[in-house]
Amino acid sequence: MDNITQERLNQLRGAAGAKRHNARTVAALTGNPGCVRRAVLDAAGVDKDKLARRVGFPAKFGQSQFAITRGNSFEAQVKANAFAELITLLRDTLGLQIGEVGQTDLEQVGGNTSQEIRHTRSRQKLTGAMTNGESTFFDHPLLTLDVGGNTVYLEPDLVAFHHEGVFHVVEIKSFAVIDDQADGAKVAAAAIQSAVYVLALRRLLGDDKVSHEVVLVCPKDFSNKPVATKIDVRKQLIVLEHQLTRLARIETLVDALPPGLSLDLDNSADDLFKALSEIEARYAPDCIAKCEMAFFCRNEARGCTAALGISVREELGGVETVAEALGLADGTLVASDDQAEAASMLRATADIYASAAAA
Repeated sequence: MDNITQERLNQLRGAAGAKRHNARTVAALTGNPGCVRRAVLDAAGVDKDKLARRVGFPAKFGQSQFAITRGNSFEAQVKANAFAELITLLRDTLGLQIGEVGQTDLEQVGGNTSQEIRHTRSRQKLTGAMTNGESTFFDHPLLTLDVGGNTVYLEPDLVAFHHEGVFHVVEIKSFAVIDDQADGAKVAAAAIQSAVYVLALRRLLGDDKVSHEVVLVCPKDFSNKPVATKIDVRKQLIVLEHQLTRLARIETLVDALPPGLSLDLDNSADDLFKALSEIEARYAPDCIAKCEMAFFCRNEARGCTAALGISVREELGGVETVAEALGLADGTLVASDDQAEAASMLRATADIYASAAAA
């Protein structure tokens, strides 16, 4: 990203500090690659949760402080005593003959927490492990991933394990596995987030150096006893790489914004509302579970076919509003050339519905 674009993004964010990308935000962005609003807000580091509250549409999801504290406590337990429990789990889960291993803490470098310095150190240690052949745990490595021309720093909540030339990503989550079953939605989210880390590691080390099998560590039943399982993230990797190629360059998106546009949280709610309206969104119902701005965007998309879901939006290409769709269905509106196919489908559907209702 060039300096001019970075300055524009800083201006857009205002006085607040930048909120960093993470695996969740990258996964959510690639899940809806056509949303300019999300791409710009994430690139600028805008706190979307605070912004949504400021304009009167607070998000209704997110981790509680209790859940965050429990997660940190469980991670510390798994890593305690030089990763003793984790080593045992990996012996059983991966079938590896693991003896004593080294440990490299990459959360800081000599007390320095600078992203650039931490990433340089992480790169040196991870690439060096392939040369010296040591089996090592890397705690909190800082990785990078190009997201639409924006270099995103990712601090995985994971440990990367190197054994015989191959790295295995270990993702530690605090949701429970009860009677050998875990919440499907949470497992799916963990798989997508893990795929982001795997891709970032592969961009650094090479595809053949990072396993597509992620080790997910969770508490067992109603205790804090950890249990591990393997997750194959090849499907998630394919989708992620494809979606990343579909993202527009952030320079292009920023250049299209009005000069002087600001989302400084010190601005009035009305000014923020107007500024947000200048940035194109691509709302879909599943945004509710993924994006802090979803309720604002849903309100904005009211009456639009996009609000009915991605499949409806794609089927009704060129038909922007529900009122248009109803008019084309009952023949009170004349279809334009680019609406002809959708209009024909709508009329056929209306006829079928009318026949069924009459019967």
